[in-house]
Amino acid sequence: MPLIDGHKKNSQSLMLVRERLRYLIAIVFIAFAILVSRLWQLQVVRGEEYFRQTRRNVVDTRMLPSVRGKILDRNLEPIADNRPAFNLYGKAGDIDEEAFERISRVLELTADEREKMQARIETAHKRKRRSAILLLEDQSRDRASMVKQESHLLPELYVRDEPYRYYPHGRALAHLVGYMNQITAAEFDEREAEGYQSTDLVGRYGLERSWESYLRGKRGIERFVVNARGERIEGPDTDGLIEGARFVPPVAGHNVILTIDLALQEHIEKLLRRRAAGAVAVIEVNSGRILALASTPSFDPNVMTGHLTREREAQMLSDPRKPFIDKTLRQYYPPGSTYKFVTGLAALKESLVSAEEPLSCTGVHKQGHRVFRCTSAHQKVDFQEAIQHSCNVYFWKLSERVGIDSMAQMARDFGFGEPTGLGLNGDAAGRVPTKQWYEERDTFKIGHTLNAATGQGDVEVSVLQLAMAYAAIANGRKLFVPLLVDRVESASGDVVVQYEPQLRRLVDVSDESLEIVKQGMWRVVNEVGGTAYDYARSDMLEYSGKTGTAQVKSMRRRDDDENLKDWHPDRDHAWFAGYAPAKNPEIAFVVLLEHGGSGGKHAGPVGKAIVEAYFEGRVPTTEDKGETP
Repeated sequence: MPLIDGHKKNSQSLMLVRERLRYLIAIVFIAFAILVSRLWQLQVVRGEEYFRQTRRNVVDTRMLPSVRGKILDRNLEPIADNRPAFNLYGKAGDIDEEAFERISRVLELTADEREKMQARIETAHKRKRRSAILLLEDQSRDRASMVKQESHLLPELYVRDEPYRYYPHGRALAHLVGYMNQITAAEFDEREAEGYQSTDLVGRYGLERSWESYLRGKRGIERFVVNARGERIEGPDTDGLIEGARFVPPVAGHNVILTIDLALQEHIEKLLRRRAAGAVAVIEVNSGRILALASTPSFDPNVMTGHLTREREAQMLSDPRKPFIDKTLRQYYPPGSTYKFVTGLAALKESLVSAEEPLSCTGVHKQGHRVFRCTSAHQKVDFQEAIQHSCNVYFWKLSERVGIDSMAQMARDFGFGEPTGLGLNGDAAGRVPTKQWYEERDTFKIGHTLNAATGQGDVEVSVLQLAMAYAAIANGRKLFVPLLVDRVESASGDVVVQYEPQLRRLVDVSDESLEIVKQGMWRVVNEVGGTAYDYARSDMLEYSGKTGTAQVKSMRRRDDDENLKDWHPDRDHAWFAGYAPAKNPEIAFVVLLEHGGSGGKHAGPVGKAIVEAYFEGRVPTTEDKGETP
């Protein structure tokens, strides 16, 4: 029995061992199958994906900045250029709160710099933590050296020497050229596919903005392999890890060549520098090419491009003269007596007056219960004398014959009431009121017609609109679209786009009517009694013009701010518009001194200085010099 029992126990033990062995083999087989399946999944199914991920971890990409195209004047003098600058870079993922505080302390960052860098780091955290981002641009040489010297304290940072936007003439042409600042998060989301980076600077105003696509160029790319410490490594073993070309060179932006005469522009800027606020436009009468476009007060685009502090921005925004506003294009004003040619030409067109017909001016004009006052009692004056002396009563009486709608039609024909077509900085349409316009808002009254006749009331024009209209008078009724960009060239000098003068339309007036108006404008400057004679007549050459003093509200009584002693919101606007020479005109000009006083006394000398500066050394000599045009 014991022998049999032992045999049975051995058999059972053996069976148990075999059973367990089978389970073990099954477990091993299952585990092996799982391992094989996983390896197959990793290497076959998702192998390419993991390889790309590994490649991303070891392959770093550096975007190479392109050189932004220059903005040049007609003589190829740089207005917006590039210069070398030290830019500070780092990876957002490497800069935690402790590192940020250490960087701020070592580099002695200002509050504005801290805020700017923090914002860029936070933006990068949401997008590309491992990509190098621009933390601070255009750093001083001392700070750049410190980053290199203190690399043990600032391992997260490095410096790149890159081109940076530079405006060699500072405030001159600031509104026209514009400035640059960082792309916003919303803009980056829209334009990332175009190659923009989250910390790129983009054109923000003026030509920098409107011609961004031509100026910006195309970034280059450099790809290389890095080790676990982020150090660059080279060798044949790295070739298979880099997908695509190792190096794609950047493409420089195109150069934009303007019609602007920089020498004339800078002279005008100096003239305006002594004025609290104002604007000037100078154009070629036979092409519409803009020679100068100045607005003051202005700003320094070098400061605006990456160096504007909150304090300085607050000061500019609180300035009642609005230095950010382009007063040649975006702002519009009542033109005063510079607008009287509209009323006169409308009357001549409908044969409602002749050049010889005298009208009486006693110094006042009564309309109902209201009394409109002229600048003087001019007695009897004809058409040209009325322009010469700027007789309001004469044009009030004409407007009663013509009516507000006929005047509005003539004004629109000269380009008022709609944008000039330049397409820059707002390009305001201004306003040319009609009878219907008043009836839609309240009630039309005859007083509205009288106000419009002398460029007052609800009539509002821009400086450039008025310049284009005076050019049309000077050239014999050709209204051009203003031309600012002459051509676009590649960095190598090849012409990409050439722009030619564009005729907007021929104004519907006769040559005879224009000649009558032009004779009157000649008298304004060149005959005794003309409103510009005492202040703007030139011994260098004869030219023609019209002064304007546009009332705003009530005259000021005293200056509340010594810094604004020549500017007060209730003071008249001073205008002077004209063309030169009087015979065979070449240029038209408009001077506006915002709240600057009398047109003849204050704006007249500025216009004279502009004309003489333009023609100095090349005054046309004709046998007819000294005669009326």
